[in-house]
Order: sequence, then C-alpha cells, then structure tokens
Amino acid sequence: MQRVKIHNQTHPLPAPILAPYCDTFLSRLRGLMFRKSLAQREGLLLVERAESRVGAAIHMLFMNFDLCVVWINTEMRVVDVQLARKWQPSYTPAQPARYTLETRTEYLLEFHAGDLIRFEQAS
Repeated sequence: MQRVKIHNQTHPLPAPILAPYCDTFLSRLRGLMFRKSLAQREGLLLVERAESRVGAAIHMLFMNFDLCVVWINTEMRVVDVQLARKWQPSYTPAQPARYTLETRTEYLLEFHAGDLIRFEQAS
C-alpha cells in the first residue's frame, strides 16, 4: 500500500505524519479498527472519490484509543478538526471533505480550519 508524508504548510509540524493512503473500500472500511495504538508521527489517510460530508464520516466502533481527525477538501485545506472518542458511533465533518486524516490526539492543536496541507509520496 502506498504511504504518504503529510505536511501542514500553514503551521509546520516538527516532522511530517507518515500514513498509508487508503483509497479502496476495504482499506477505508478496516481503518484503524482493532489496532492497539499508533506510533509517533503515524496516521491513516482515508481517501474518498469526491468531496462529501456523509462520505467522509467515520465511526469509532472497535477502536481501542481516541483519535485526532483532520478533514481536508480537494483544495488541500483543512475543513474540520475533531477529537474522536473510542466506541462512539460516528463523526461527520462540518464541511465536505475528500481526505480524512486519523492520527494521534496530540496533533489536535497542530491543525486548524483553513490550514493548507501537502501530501508527499514516502519512499
């Protein structure tokens, strides 16, 4: 599976977040369910075919830890950031999004609505 480095160009991170690029139904469905934790600088990038609020919604069932969820539109702008609590039924972005970044909760203060994001293929 392809991996990408995620950079916040508006509020630069000390190091990029490394995430699998999940653009298939099965990879998005599996997500981070049943994982024990995420490593430092690790995340998961869920990729939809088009921008949508409903299509970009996530669930937290079968999750063992809370997440920082960052929704990004096709213009590569953050449209919403939320703390997603484990075992909650669903979270939906405030605005339509194409990309959903799931990462560690300590990134909650690192992303803001309007931030410009860049993806770079990881080697």
